[in-house]
Amino acid sequence: MNGATIAGGLAGLAGVAGAVSAGTVLIRRPRPFQPSGHAIAAPTSIDPLPEVIRRGLGGLTVPVTPGPHGELFLGPGGPQPGRTLRRLVLTPLFARIAGRGGRLAREQQTPFRLVVEFTGAIREAETLLRAYRMLDQQLRDHAGLLSHSDGDTLVPGAVTVSVSGIVDVRELLATQSERYAFADGTFDDLGSRSAPPALVPTISEPWSRRFGWDGREPISAEERHLLHALVRQAHEDGRTVRIAGIPEGSRQARRAIWTELGAAGVDVIADRDQRGLAGHLRRHPVSRRAPIAPLPTRAVRRSSPRPHAPRPDRRHEPV
Repeated sequence: MNGATIAGGLAGLAGVAGAVSAGTVLIRRPRPFQPSGHAIAAPTSIDPLPEVIRRGLGGLTVPVTPGPHGELFLGPGGPQPGRTLRRLVLTPLFARIAGRGGRLAREQQTPFRLVVEFTGAIREAETLLRAYRMLDQQLRDHAGLLSHSDGDTLVPGAVTVSVSGIVDVRELLATQSERYAFADGTFDDLGSRSAPPALVPTISEPWSRRFGWDGREPISAEERHLLHALVRQAHEDGRTVRIAGIPEGSRQARRAIWTELGAAGVDVIADRDQRGLAGHLRRHPVSRRAPIAPLPTRAVRRSSPRPHAPRPDRRHEPV
């Protein structure tokens, strides 16, 4: 990708501070930005964003459940007043970025990755469609700071949003000529014409889907070779890789898996152990297989849609 402009001005941000949760106090002095670290919010987490930003992690997966009028509520349980994705995640996240010139942190070079995971028992197609439309409208309110695609061109922004947990979400997203959210893929999508990088920019799989190693013993040569081969193929296909579902065990065992993922060049490592993961990545950064095009150095206020950016170099991280 070549230097795409991230707009810093957002209409309607005045007075947004009142909607930011009290937990925002915790994010005044964040750690350096760790693009490879990704937090998975616990279903019972009351306010997941402040800790993620304070630790400098480069992404967050939040479980959501559709509620009244299509509003999205955090957690898999019944809707709780005030615990909406908009109030606790979107508003404070975009307000912070807008207030810092279009970046979450000074050293941010890649988008913050927000994964909105639809959970719970609701699987009625019309309800999920209505909830996605609500999410889409909320994202478009912050269009200047979001990665988006226009046709087969993916334009990076300060935040990239992925949607998971909805049946046929790809078909839903593919109907939008300009979209501000993306679908997650699997390694089975590599080389697929029906799932191009502009629609499915990230390969996301749980570790246990293809690997049996739990970190307690040395990894086998076969599994190490498979890991490196899959990551290399994904990068050659113009996609990033996010691995989650690290086996529950001792932190030492998880560190062993994190180390192997980093050595293989996995772009994003997702885990519930935010403290342990952030500390590990500060000491053992992920091995970069290709240069990453930096985000623009400053934001620009625009009142009209941004022009199309040049098609990204497929060797570069697409989002």
